[in-house]
Amino acid sequence: MVTIVSTQNRYDHRLRDLVRSTRDIRCATQHGVPPSTARGWLKAPAARVVTMDVLNMDANQLQQEVLRLRARLRRLTTLLRVLLVVFRLSGYSLNQSRLPDGNEKRTLLRVIERSRSILPLRRVLRLIRMSPSRYHSWSRTEECALDDTPSCPRLSPHQLTATEVGVIHELVTSEEYRHVPTGTLAMFAQRMGKVFASASTWYRLVRDHKWRRPRQRVHPAKPKIGIRASCPNEIWHIDTTVIRLLDGSRAYLHAVIDNFSRRILSWKVNDMFDPAATAEILLTASQGMANSKPMLVADGGVENCNGAINELIDSGLLKRVLAQTEMAFSNSMIESWWRVLKHQWLYLNTLDTVRTAEKLVAFYVQEHNSRLPHSAFAGQTPDEKYLGTGDSIPKQLEADRWSARQARAEANRKRTCSACELQAVSVN
Repeated sequence: MVTIVSTQNRYDHRLRDLVRSTRDIRCATQHGVPPSTARGWLKAPAARVVTMDVLNMDANQLQQEVLRLRARLRRLTTLLRVLLVVFRLSGYSLNQSRLPDGNEKRTLLRVIERSRSILPLRRVLRLIRMSPSRYHSWSRTEECALDDTPSCPRLSPHQLTATEVGVIHELVTSEEYRHVPTGTLAMFAQRMGKVFASASTWYRLVRDHKWRRPRQRVHPAKPKIGIRASCPNEIWHIDTTVIRLLDGSRAYLHAVIDNFSRRILSWKVNDMFDPAATAEILLTASQGMANSKPMLVADGGVENCNGAINELIDSGLLKRVLAQTEMAFSNSMIESWWRVLKHQWLYLNTLDTVRTAEKLVAFYVQEHNSRLPHSAFAGQTPDEKYLGTGDSIPKQLEADRWSARQARAEANRKRTCSACELQAVSVN
């Protein structure tokens, strides 16, 4: 068996430089260079060649220069390894951090562009932990403005104006609306005619600008969809919760809520646990109600299963159903309102006496029923949903949102950024 080993021919660099300078491959082919190789020299970039003639050194001097460069290369390599380890251990990544200043972005782009003559672009971006999409996005927008804010209004005419962002910041950080969740506050701002923007836009602005709501609690998770009524006074939920005061004592809050409208029909705060209070608020809630027999969803506590409640059930005024006992659904609607009441309002105040707790509950019940729009009703309040007086509000808000969107686009088209102004001056 004979093994044939092929060797690659090597040619003098001066012959390659002659072909590139004259653009004529015949000066190479007449010396035995294949035409395909000579044509490849025309396409390939010129390589830097260092010779003894260029350095003008003897062998001894050249050897000393090589040793000096090797020592320097070892020092630089060691320093680079240390910096890379520190960079990786710090967890810093350009994909998770923002560079709002446009000058910093331009500096980084220039450094990346210089390094591309030595390293591939993909390797450079992987080294500094920057995504290719972000690099190309900066490269495309470099001709306009690289600053994060404000972006060019002509390219994005439907973006919020600076005035609208200022109003959102004022409402989000206001003490007056600290009991209002951010999603509800977005709808409430539309009802007040201040800003017409979706709740997701509000959440994005709060996250990007790192605005802090004047509260100490975290929003609870949304409850799962349970039993739903088709009209008012079809299903009621009743429950009792405990409010702990600063001196260690307790206050007991009884309330009944309508399933269809989420309206608090009746409530009461006591300084002691009184099972008869449940029957009292049920009688208050049923006043003025004719030709209706609501289904009362309650748990198996003694406040919901006692003699006074049994008399109401026997009179035919209500129909009681025990949650998760006589039906598969839980009593989560009233329990969800307990959580909102406590974490969005009560725990933001000083709960020193039962009288103070009663005043705070009265304020929030009034806010919940008649003032704050509910997200499940497209901007209607529980009172409007319960009484049927807010059917036109969703359509009106949709029309107002559309008008605000058109006005925003028109206002942004009239504005310019610094790059657009410079371009206009250069044209004129």
